[in-house]
Amino acid sequence: MSSVVPSYRSICILRLSAIGDVCHAVASVQAIQQYYPDAKITWVIGQVEAMLIGDLPNVKFIIFNKKQGLAAYKKLRRDLPETFDVLLHMQVALRANLAAMVIKAKQKIGFNNALSKELHSLAVNKTIKPVVQPHVYDGFKAFTAAIGVPDFQPKWQIPISQADKTWAAEQKSPDKPLFVIAAAASKAERNWLPERYAELADHAVKQGFNVILSGGPTTMETSLATAIIKNCQVPVTNLVGQTTLKQLLALLGEADLVLAPDTGPAHMAVTQQTPVIGLYAHSNPARTGPYLYLDYVVEVYHQMLQAQFAVSAAQAKWGKRVKGENLMQAISVDRVIKMFDRVVQENNLK
Repeated sequence: MSSVVPSYRSICILRLSAIGDVCHAVASVQAIQQYYPDAKITWVIGQVEAMLIGDLPNVKFIIFNKKQGLAAYKKLRRDLPETFDVLLHMQVALRANLAAMVIKAKQKIGFNNALSKELHSLAVNKTIKPVVQPHVYDGFKAFTAAIGVPDFQPKWQIPISQADKTWAAEQKSPDKPLFVIAAAASKAERNWLPERYAELADHAVKQGFNVILSGGPTTMETSLATAIIKNCQVPVTNLVGQTTLKQLLALLGEADLVLAPDTGPAHMAVTQQTPVIGLYAHSNPARTGPYLYLDYVVEVYHQMLQAQFAVSAAQAKWGKRVKGENLMQAISVDRVIKMFDRVVQENNLK
């Protein structure tokens, strides 16, 4: 007896944050759109994240501003009076779970029990199938399978205006490859040392690259950029705090190579199919690394996990983080230079 695949006319996506995670989710949302072209897609998303992807074609975005507290949930209820065929609840944080409880849907699909926390299981009535040691992208992809979407290869179509494309192209020298260093993560402990970033920048310039520092306007990011430039022996361009998210996306698309720790711009670069060297100490890059370029990660996570908990990643709970302010110091300059040279050679960037 054949099973009948349900037809979905209205689909709500709930993924509020963060930049890297919504980038991963875009591929799944666009795969859903391709398979269910007549379905109305609504995405409940955070305010900052909407600045990056809030113009995706044929998606209605509802902004959830967590800073509004209880008022944000009341607004969400007003903004979404309808009952959806299905809610794809792609976040386990408490605020997202409370938001899911406000949204009306015939079916609410969430993560399986192994990944559930903070009342997540109470906010859903169906779960995705367990995925063994999933990358964040694979976890989101499992939601598409739960509503009948066939397997697919990741693709990202994030709109970029011609003005932003033109601006980004102007940052690139016509006769030199471009190396972008997105040096800062959301937490300072995940950042590499400024003198080591500077040494990589020096090496890149000697290899014929132009080097640009990118990042947001926070004090931590601007201070890190200043420290990097102070340690550089060669000129680099500092665009930290001077770009919109869309301009940054366009710049990462123009880049030939990106270096970043565990931070959103690494995943933004992946959407543009720009090779990324990821630097990881606190989280498992198999779960949160730049998805298309996991072979280019330089990591000490496994070493630190063993040192702190005397277990391997296979023995620990999937996604377990290690803690410490100085873990990134264990990533040597020599290892990253070696990886830089490998990526340049493999991608014929010189």
